[in-house]
Amino acid sequence: MNADGSGQTNLTNNPAGDAVRAWSPDGSRLAFGSTRDGNLEVYVMNADGSGQTRVTDNSANDSNPTWSPDGDKIAFPSDRDGNFEIYVTNTDGSSQANLSDSPANDFQPAWSPDGSRIAFVSDRDGNREIYVMNADGSQQTRLTNNPAEDFLGGWSPDSSRIVFDSDRDGNSDVYVMNADGSGQTKLTNNPADDAIPAWSPDGTRIAFQSDRDGNFEIYVMNADGSDQIRLTDSPGHDVFPIWSPES
Repeated sequence: MNADGSGQTNLTNNPAGDAVRAWSPDGSRLAFGSTRDGNLEVYVMNADGSGQTRVTDNSANDSNPTWSPDGDKIAFPSDRDGNFEIYVTNTDGSSQANLSDSPANDFQPAWSPDGSRIAFVSDRDGNREIYVMNADGSQQTRLTNNPAEDFLGGWSPDSSRIVFDSDRDGNSDVYVMNADGSGQTKLTNNPADDAIPAWSPDGTRIAFQSDRDGNFEIYVMNADGSDQIRLTDSPGHDVFPIWSPES
């Protein structure tokens, strides 16, 4: 859809479940997860929905891909080794490698816009927290530390901040923090569940999903949490917003 909610268009249309996660940096393609071949695999397609091609092909679950800023690689979680780890692959599916390599579950990777780091979620310390590592998997560092569940949204365009959602106050709200984990601030505050935040390419807005009006719809707000506006209005659930690079 357009950034104002107009022009909503179906890109995939098959009996399986498809979940888009990332645009390519040039805006020409989308990476997504699908169960169309029996289990979750990573696929890519052109921005108009054409050219849908499978990138991963194994009996494990591969999903939630994120594109590297240079457009050459895709990071994704996979449970092919018995637990979820963060893997990286070339966009044609070659040279797949395990980056996080831990006995815990690591998932929800998000590449920093400067290409140097990958943020992700892990339960390695007992509950789901947000971590960051270098793009080669080194220097894995925890950013959040509380008894609640924290889930990753994405990076600000300048790589200085990270937006995420957490149920630390009893329900899911959207938060923001500096890239080193400091300055954690709540942006939404209502009894509903606000989740899956995504930063706009110009850094001024954050899109997210919320069920504050009875079912999940896509909303947008300023990067400081002000002017929260609903974009979609349908009887179905609208979830997982992502911005095109030119938005």
